[in-house]
Amino acid sequence: QLQASGGGLVQAGGSLRLSCVASGGIFINYKMNWFRQAPGKVREFVAAITWLGGRTYYEDSVKGRFTISRDNVKNTVYLQMNNLKPEDTAVYYCAASRIAGTTKESDMEYWGKGTQVTVSS
Repeated sequence: QLQASGGGLVQAGGSLRLSCVASGGIFINYKMNWFRQAPGKVREFVAAITWLGGRTYYEDSVKGRFTISRDNVKNTVYLQMNNLKPEDTAVYYCAASRIAGTTKESDMEYWGKGTQVTVSS
């Protein structure tokens, strides 16, 4: 299971840190990902980190503002979001996959319930 938390309401320019705790054997050898879905839009990839954390990937609009990291002792992946913009408003989901090099939804094996992030202007 994946359990995401940390969402909330923040003003533009503010910061939030999302967390996603994995259980049930999900985490070891899994690439961890964050996706988001804004109202009326399709879900999109945001960021990913490999199992040992050596590589990270970001969607272009969040590069330089968001940082993904993981703690393999706590089975937790984080998404630090800085300089938030109203267009970052969405439900954020964490997902796990053992397939390397992919950001496709269809390649994700496990999904957590989302956490709402709302950025006011």
